[in-house]
Amino acid sequence: MEQVAYSQGLEGVIAGESKICKVNGEQGKLYYYGYSISDLAAKASFDEVTYLLLYGELPNKEQLTEFAAMMRAGREIKPPVVQIIRDFPRDSHPMELLQSVINFLSGYVDHKIEHSPTCNCRQTLHQIAQLPVVVAAFHRFRNGLDYVPPRDDLSHGANFLWQLKGEEPDVEEGEIMDKCFILHAEHSFNASTFTARVVASTLSTCYCAVSAAIGSLFGSLHGGANERVMAMVNDIGSADNVRPWIEEALAEKRKVMGMGHRVYKAKDPRAILIEGYLDILSKKYNDFRNQDILKSVERVFREKMEEKGKPIYPNVDFFSGAVYNLLGIPDNLFTPIFAIARVSGWISHILEQRTRNRLYRPKALFVGEIDRPWIEIEDRN
Repeated sequence: MEQVAYSQGLEGVIAGESKICKVNGEQGKLYYYGYSISDLAAKASFDEVTYLLLYGELPNKEQLTEFAAMMRAGREIKPPVVQIIRDFPRDSHPMELLQSVINFLSGYVDHKIEHSPTCNCRQTLHQIAQLPVVVAAFHRFRNGLDYVPPRDDLSHGANFLWQLKGEEPDVEEGEIMDKCFILHAEHSFNASTFTARVVASTLSTCYCAVSAAIGSLFGSLHGGANERVMAMVNDIGSADNVRPWIEEALAEKRKVMGMGHRVYKAKDPRAILIEGYLDILSKKYNDFRNQDILKSVERVFREKMEEKGKPIYPNVDFFSGAVYNLLGIPDNLFTPIFAIARVSGWISHILEQRTRNRLYRPKALFVGEIDRPWIEIEDRN
């Protein structure tokens, strides 16, 4: 029998074909359906990027108007869903709530017709539109605040900030939130996206696939890195402490969070853009503490790594937490924000998986024992 190559964690293994996302790690480039992430972040709304991910093309004016109206309508959540969010244990992580609510929402869907293309797109919009509403509502309820209904006149990002804080964001804040959603919307076959495709390959529902993806993103090796970056920043305390902190971390072989990426060998293009948003907001609020610490960490850590011949760069998580904090978002919502953005990418992959489906069924390299003799229970240690 031919020996099949084994790669732990499937590293370097091509597990499928996709037209959705191209990650050029060597050059630090990222594309959604052929459009560069820098162009999309600069020129597109989140609604446009979501349309692109679902349909493979940018919408014209009429298509975008109809699509945006569907997104707005999809933000309305039913009273039983609001009640579940209100009653959910307040010390739970918001990701646990998200996974539970997605499963509950599936009860309102006629799954008999889910696999028709038209139904797919309408149902997927339901999930994309409602995730930020659910996260904002849970944050308010567990802090003793009232639910803030969505508004039809705000963008996806601005509406999230409005429902989260109960204050209308200014245009710049809403645009930056939208851009952060765009930058996190898709990134090829990462762990949560691959999880969604595996579940989709069984012909399970879109809701089940998204729920599984949320569970994958909740894992500490996938989501939550920007939360740990901010914990590092708070531990360092000031830019003056960066060098001794880095030297101690290296001596103790502790990880410097937000630095390095499994794919990118150049600076993550998303990090470049988010660093720019951090600069805008730091100047806007005259609050440079986190920015100063992060830039010092990048400079000192890169210097230390280059001395060892190991060039390393910030990833998307390095600056994003500081941006969210300046927008008034607490650390424990960072991973849910990742899910709010990435659900568009997950669903894009679910739909693509269905167009040319084959059930994922890899082999395992067995390393256990066989033909062990039976031992009666009285004789077992």
